[in-house]
Amino acid sequence: MMVKICGITRREDAIVAAEAGASAIGFIFYPKSPRYVRPEQARELGRELQPWKVGVFVDEPPESLARIMAEAELDVAQIYGAFSLTGPMRVWRALRIPAGGGGFAAGSVGCEAIFLDSAGNGVSFDWNTARAIAERQKVIVAGGLNPENVAEAIRIAKPWGVDASSGLEIAPGIKDHERVRRFIQAARQAWQ
Repeated sequence: MMVKICGITRREDAIVAAEAGASAIGFIFYPKSPRYVRPEQARELGRELQPWKVGVFVDEPPESLARIMAEAELDVAQIYGAFSLTGPMRVWRALRIPAGGGGFAAGSVGCEAIFLDSAGNGVSFDWNTARAIAERQKVIVAGGLNPENVAEAIRIAKPWGVDASSGLEIAPGIKDHERVRRFIQAARQAWQ
């Protein structure tokens, strides 16, 4: 089970996530986000930590995306919106699920995984939608996940991975360390 803690803005939060067993830590490169970090900040935040470093991008031009990936020393690009790459890169294609889940189609050639997120921050979607896709390809479930509901999301969706950000925070970009630990533990136990 891949477990990602996203929206990392502080070194101490990155360390807690790594020590608690996160598979990946995420950095937001969307300037409108309250969790936005610059490439050099992300590089320092993730320095010498074992989890994969994931860059979250929204409509980022391919040249800029490749430059940020290199500057921040990232392992994976999680891409929302416009999608076009130049060169080899690990990609998680991020798609927002409509509230009812209807009329949704997933699929992205050349992507390691499909990252399914809710239509709004901090709210979840119908995890049965993710389960249907997870039967065909690697799926990461996000959107409204927290220590209290991640086991149920895993039970229903059977994803390759899970991701949380706002459900683990005291304030935007400031993680509650106990909630981070509980989320990772709950996800790992649910998978077993």
